Amino acid sequence: MIAMVATLKIKEGHEAEFEAAAKQLAAAVRANEPGNHLYQLCKGSEPQTYYFVERYESEEALAAHGASAHMKEHGGAMGPHMAGRPEILKLEEL
Repeated sequence: MIAMVATLKIKEGHEAEFEAAAKQLAAAVRANEPGNHLYQLCKGSEPQTYYFVERYESEEALAAHGASAHMKEHGGAMGPHMAGRPEILKLEEL
C-alpha cells in the first residue's frame, strides 16, 4: 500500500473556488479509481494551506490516478487558484 500527502498552497481569496474544484476531483477519484482507498481533502490551521491524504493499493493504481481524465480536468481547474506546485510526500505503509 502506498500513502501520500500532497500539500497545496492556495492564493489568498481563492479558497472557495479551490475547494469546489478539489471536492469535485475527490468525488471523481472515489467513483472511478478502484485502486484508490482514500482521497481526502483536508485543511490545517495554516492559512491558504490544504492537504490531500491519499492511499493506493499499488504503483499501477497511483500511475492510473495521475493519468486519469478526471485528474486532468479537475486538477487543471484547481491550478489557477494555487500559489505554486504541490509538495508531495510519498510514504510506504508498514
